[in-house]
Amino acid sequence: MGKRIIARRKGRGGIYSAPSHKYKAEVKYPPLDKVSGTVIDFVHDPGHTSPLVRVDFNGKEVYMLPAEGIRNTQMISIGGDMKTGSVSPVGDIPEGTRVFNIENKPGDGGKLVRSAGTSGVVVSHAEKTVIQLPSGRFKPFNPRCRATVGIVSGGGRTEKPWAKAGKKYHAMKSRGRAYPKVSGVAMNPVDHPHGGGSHQHVGKTSSLPRGAPPGRKVGHIAPKKTGKVK
Repeated sequence: MGKRIIARRKGRGGIYSAPSHKYKAEVKYPPLDKVSGTVIDFVHDPGHTSPLVRVDFNGKEVYMLPAEGIRNTQMISIGGDMKTGSVSPVGDIPEGTRVFNIENKPGDGGKLVRSAGTSGVVVSHAEKTVIQLPSGRFKPFNPRCRATVGIVSGGGRTEKPWAKAGKKYHAMKSRGRAYPKVSGVAMNPVDHPHGGGSHQHVGKTSSLPRGAPPGRKVGHIAPKKTGKVK
C-alpha cells in the first residue's frame, strides 16, 4: 500500500510546519522613535539565516537583524545617524545607500530583504522612495517606512560546503523542510501519480484542474500556460 504523497502530507502540517517553538523571538523594529541602544549579545536562531543581536534600548531588550561589521557593545540608533546598523526612515537615507529589513508599510517592523548577505539600494526620492531589491525589481516605498543601513550579516555562511548528507538533513529539519527531495517519476505508481513505467517519464499530462483531488495535485495545477510552443 502506498503512502500519501508529500504534497498532501505537507498540507496537514505536522513535521512539515515551521518549528516556531524554537524561535528566539519576533524580530522586528520596536515602536520607538529617535532612541539609541547597545548591542548586548549575538544569538543563533534556527528560524533565520543570519545571526540575531539582542539590543538594549534603555531597559527594553529587542532582537534585531545585525548589519555586517556590527560588534558587541556597539551603539545602534533608531531615527538618528546613518551609520552601518542604524535604523532610519527610507526617505532620510541618501541615494546609493545599501539597506535591509525594509518595512512594507510604516510601522510593520520590517518585512523585506532579511536573508543573510542580502541588501537593497536606495535609488531615488520623490513622493515615494524607490529601492532596488535583491531580485533587481524597483519598488516604491512610503518615505516613512524604516530600514537598516548596511548588508545583512552572515553572508558567507552559505559558501561553506555541506560535506555530508547528515549536515544537510539536520539543517533542513530545523526549518521544517522536506529532505531529501525525490522526484515523482522515480517513485512507484502507488507512491506518486507520476510513478511507474519502464523509464522515467510522466506518461500523461502533468496539467491538472484546480479541483483535482489532493492525491492527484502534482505538476502544473490550473496553469495559464504549459510552456508548449504551438
